[in-house]
Order: sequence, then structure tokens, then C-alpha cells
Amino acid sequence: MSNPLLRIERLALALPEGADRLYAAENLSYELDRGEILCVVGESGSGKSMTANAVMGQLPPGVRAAAGRVLFDGIDLLRLSEPEHRKLRGKRIGMIFQEPMTALNPLMRIGEQIAEVFEAHGLLTTRQRQARVIELIDEVGLPDPRSIARAYPFELSGGQRQRVMIAMALALEPELLIADEPTTALDVTTQAQILRLIKALQARRGMAVMFITHDFGVVAEIADRVCVMRHGRIVEMGTAEALLAAPQEAYTRALIDAIPGDALPPEREAREEVLLSVEGLSKVYRSGGGWFKPKREVAALNDISLTLGRGETLGIVGESGSGKSTLGRCIVGLERADAGVMQFAGAPLENRSAALRRRIQMVFQDPYASLNPRIRIGMAIAQGPIANGVAKAEALAQARTLLATVGLDEAVAERYPHEFSGGQRQRIGIARALALAPELIVADEAVSALDVSIQAQVLELFVRLKRELNLSLLFITHDLRVAAQICDRLIVMRKGIIVEQGSAHRIFTAPREAYTKELLAAIPGRDRGVSHLATVTAE
Repeated sequence: MSNPLLRIERLALALPEGADRLYAAENLSYELDRGEILCVVGESGSGKSMTANAVMGQLPPGVRAAAGRVLFDGIDLLRLSEPEHRKLRGKRIGMIFQEPMTALNPLMRIGEQIAEVFEAHGLLTTRQRQARVIELIDEVGLPDPRSIARAYPFELSGGQRQRVMIAMALALEPELLIADEPTTALDVTTQAQILRLIKALQARRGMAVMFITHDFGVVAEIADRVCVMRHGRIVEMGTAEALLAAPQEAYTRALIDAIPGDALPPEREAREEVLLSVEGLSKVYRSGGGWFKPKREVAALNDISLTLGRGETLGIVGESGSGKSTLGRCIVGLERADAGVMQFAGAPLENRSAALRRRIQMVFQDPYASLNPRIRIGMAIAQGPIANGVAKAEALAQARTLLATVGLDEAVAERYPHEFSGGQRQRIGIARALALAPELIVADEAVSALDVSIQAQVLELFVRLKRELNLSLLFITHDLRVAAQICDRLIVMRKGIIVEQGSAHRIFTAPREAYTKELLAAIPGRDRGVSHLATVTAE
């Protein structure tokens, strides 16, 4: 490329003393042209996001640029002062962050936060900003833009919050857009819509896009060129077409092979013994109301009925806002349903005893948020048994055994949550759920935010534990690729109702409902020959 918009030359980003390596990125060089989409691919810790932070002038404390240049339209970004960098951020360089809940201000309405982008650069009048906010909310596909503009972040689903972040990043139509894992935790249909939106805006404005991801399915959908990174270094670069068809490096092939496969789930026999039954479950969330304010009601669950057999894995799939997580929380007892009957092994769950609560445990989507950062891992796992009368020494010994069961060294019991990777923290979450010897585990999006290679390992762990401990699993996911690997039966949900249910094999081979067909068609890379992982045997 003769005149690239972004040129990174021999960049070295030094990590603080005591880190696991000297550099987050080392001897890093690549270019990004106007109108091009470059996917930077790698696992957690590869340095891909840290490089993006260097471009944005937002390196975390203790990390510094030790060598090299980052040239944006001929300007060395590493030499800019903070006020100079601030003039570029948002206006010429935009960024979509991976976790919108931490990037959005929980005390500000959505419309105010989007309008703040214009205000920071002194653009548009107040009336013009308000009108543009509504246009942007509509452009990213959110329903009822005026209501969304008045809402707070906690009132939106994860997918809706991510769309808000995209609206903010694209508000000033920057020349360079950095998208840092923007679709990782989104359902497949929302992910497909976001990818189409980014591609359409990029084509219309000639915008350059640096798209950071760990998923080669996403690469197949959106990339012009690909840069594969590992441990801060470039492993392989090339066009998306060439690299997907014939990767040269073993690490690249391993990443592609780790994509959940498009192989069909096998037919499995239905379990005769019913462990959990749910009949007519309904739940409505109510908020607002008062002087001149309408009440807001959302029917999260509407007349839900299902059964789960002993030793069976039942998948609950659907988009954000479908009610699948609310269903799981009602079953565990974290939410109280408005109507309906639930029974577990013949016992009613409405007024569950302590003994009954122990038999149903949950693995959460974000294991870091569900672990106390001030409590060592061993004690975090032991707290449940201790609260149920087990002696402290015995509970801590059991915690060490459980860590070994989920594939971690027993010695890590003395460490704190921040000392672990995302995949390791999820294993700790599974160990904590197993501490009370449950018969049913509700896994709520337990692998959605993990790298595909780590995701495959955690899924294998679930399958092994289910087989060895005769567990039943209620597996909540938005990713049908994941559901195909682990689930015996599937329930497809949308807007609080069950759209379709049946064996996983039947739903993948002969879906009956249009919505199910849409979910299957939206799987990234499905028709591009990049899914090679064999189906996990979940017998």
C-alpha cells in the first residue's frame, strides 16, 4: 500500500515489571488502508487490544511504548500530547469497546451519552444533537429510538447496549474505526446485523476498520486482510481468502480448527426420568410510573413449560431479551416468577428448602464479576459448603480437589481472581458450582465471552463432568454452534415465549419455524468452510 491511513512500524509495548513477559507487543508492523477491513486475530494475551489502545492513546498505567511508531495519516500518534490526541479521538478515530456496561455511564440516559460525543467536539446545536441521536439509535437497529434515548444502560439488554456503543463510535463518522471484540457476547442474529452495519458504513464512507476478534467465523464474514497474533508477535498475515483457504502456520490452523463446528449434533435417546418440570411459568418486569410517566412492563416469560431429564443437557437458545436468562434465574431461585409451577425431583420449587437449593447451582456468564476480588479462590469455592455446616478445613480441602477436577493446580487455591485468565476463572466458577454436589447446573452463557480455543476446552470439561458426575445441564446460550456440540434437546425462545423445541438433531436438520431458520442462517462463517471442529460426544 503506497499511502496507508494507519502504519504501525516495529512497535514495542513494554509491560510493567513483574508481568508474565517483557512486552505486550514486540516488533509489530502492519498497515491499514482507507476503505479496508483488517481483522487482528488472536487469543487473550496476544497483544491485539493493547495495540489498539496505543493507537487510541489510552495505554493502561504501567504500559509504555518502548520503540517504534504509530502513524495515522502521517501523524505519529505516540508523540502527541493528551490534548492533541483528544482532538483525534471520536472525530477521526472511533472505537467500539467489548464490554459496553463498563464503558457506559450508569447514571446517564442513553441519549445524553450519545449527544456527549458531539458536545465534546463542539458540534451541532442542542436541538440538532437530539435529532441526530434519534437517527443514530434508529440506524443501529434499536426499537423505539425515543424510548431508548430516555433509558438508562441497566434497562437495556447486552446486545442493545453494544448497539448504543456502536452508535457513539460512528456518530462523527471517523476515518478509522477500531472495533475491539464488539460481537463476542452477542447472539448470532445481532452479530450478523452488526457486522452488516459496520460493512455498510465502511463501504459508504470509505472508512478503514481494525476489527479485533478471536473468532475466524467473524473473519470469514467481514475481513479483507487478516493479521494473526500470539504472545505479542505477528504469526501470519495475508488476505482473508488466502489465509482461510490455506493457513501456513500451525497456530493459525489451530484457531480455525477451534471454531465450533457445523457438524450436526447426533440423535440421542430421550431421558425417561424427569428431574425438572416447569409448567405455565410467567414473569413480568415492571418499572417507572408516577407523575406524568407511563409504566414500563416487559413480559420476560410468558407461559413457559418444559421438562429436563436426569443426566440430560437441555439448551435454551435465543437472542438478547428472549427471556432465557430470566428462565434460568427463576429455576435457580434468583428471581421469583409471577405465575407457574416448578418441580424438582417431584418437590415443588416455590418455597425451596436449603437442602433443595443445594441441588441446583449456577455458572454465570462473567466469572470475574461473580467472584469477590478480595477472597482467595479456595475460600470462594469453600464458602457454600461452610455455610451449609461443613467444617472449614474440610471445605478448603474439598475446594483443592475440585480445582484439580476442573483442570487447575490445587496450589492456585491461595491466589486471587485477578491472577487468572478468563478461561481459568470460568473453570473456578464451575468448581464453585460443584462444591455442593448439585444434580442440576444452570450454565448461563458460560462460554460466550471466551476465546474459541478456551471455549472448546470448557465445553469438553462440561461434557466430562456431566458424564462422570451424572449431572443434568440447563445450558443457556445465544450461539447455536455451541448448542450443537453439547445439547441433547433445544428450546428456542423469542420475546418470552417458546418458539420451537425438540431434539438438537431435528432442529438443526429440519427447523420448523422461520425464527429458528433465521438463527441458523446467521451463524458466522457457516457457508464459508471455516468450521472444522468435530461435534463433542455428549453421551
